Formats: sequence, C-alpha cells, structure tokens
Amino acid sequence: MKTEFEIKEEICEIGKRIYNKGMVAANDGNISVKLNDNEFLCTPTGVSKGFMTPEYICKIDKNGTVLQANNGYKPSSEIKMHLRVYKERPDVVSVVHAHPMYATAFAIAGIPLTQPIMPEAVITLGSVPIAEYGTPSTEEIPDAVSKYLPNYDAVLLQNHGALTYADSLLSAYYKMESLEFYAQLLFLARQLGGPKELSESQVQTLYALRSHYGMTGRHPADQC
Repeated sequence: MKTEFEIKEEICEIGKRIYNKGMVAANDGNISVKLNDNEFLCTPTGVSKGFMTPEYICKIDKNGTVLQANNGYKPSSEIKMHLRVYKERPDVVSVVHAHPMYATAFAIAGIPLTQPIMPEAVITLGSVPIAEYGTPSTEEIPDAVSKYLPNYDAVLLQNHGALTYADSLLSAYYKMESLEFYAQLLFLARQLGGPKELSESQVQTLYALRSHYGMTGRHPADQC
C-alpha cells in the first residue's frame, strides 16, 4: 500500500502530465484522491498543476473541511464537484478535472461525444455526455454532474472542461487522455467529410468485451 507521501508525489506527477500535454493552462484543473471514507487529498487552488510538489497538497474530510494544509495553500475551489463524485460513486478512488483543448471545444459547442468511431474509445468510454453549465465552485456543477454518475466515468462540463474518475489515480488520468484523444479524432474526421461510424452490432460486440477483459467502473454498456 502506498504511503500518503507517495500518493502526494503521484498527484504531482499526474499534474505535470496534464500540464505538459496542454490539458490545463496557468492554474486550471484539479486532482483528488480518496484515502478512506472520510479523508481525501487534493490539489490547492491558485497553483499551476505543472509545478506542484508534495507540500502543496491539501487534506480534507468528506465535508470539505481542511484537515491539513501548509501555510499559503487551501483546497481547490471546485472540490465540491469531487466530493459529490465520491459520495455517489463509492467505487471511485480518484477524480481528475482538466480543460483538454478538443474535448473542451466540444463542451463549448454543446456537442456530446456520442459517435462510435474507434474501438478503444467505445470500450473505454462508450460515449461522453455533457453536464449542464454551472457556476464554478458552487453546488451547480455537482448537481449537473450527479445525473450522469451512475452510468459514465467521463463527463464533459458545458462551457468548462471535462471530468473523469476511476478506481485509481492513474486510471482516472488515462480516461482523461482517452477522452481528449477521442475528441481530437472526431474533430479531425469531421474536417475530412465526417467519420464512418461503427455499426450497432459492432458496438455491441465491443461492449461485450468489457466484461471479458474484467474492466471496472461504469459504462453506457451497463444500461443495455
């Protein structure tokens, strides 16, 4: 089992990855990890995710009360969104929020990622809905995201960005990477005259592979 310090180091590493990949700008984005049912580590507000070190990371309880934070640092202003995910999805261990360029462009345009264009995206994400717009740092975003939590592990946030969550920090990050790659491919395919979508039978065959591979999390296939 990883120590708390090792988890903080991993949060910083993932922060660098999302920053270096252009998924966030300046101080955007936030990351959190569940330690137990009442303790969570999260990135601080007003700090670039590309330049964090372990002492930046804050610890909070399930109500958002600060349990530990070094001088000058306080939890992300959007931690309410993370805590709602943990509350309604007990299987989730980590949440990643970022503003990946292509995925966020679809969120701004009001276009959900629903076209089945690539086997990996169908198996991993299925489709990605858009949660209605909410004012950052308020309960509006958690309320908007809530309806999608039972069936999706990735959600676009209207005019805002994207949210992914999973049973490990690395998996939550990979879902963000997959989401952005899916959005980029769909954008480019549309410039080339539109994608050739997979058929319904092909999609159902791919859905069935999830159980074959023993994949965790929630997925639109679970509704079928």
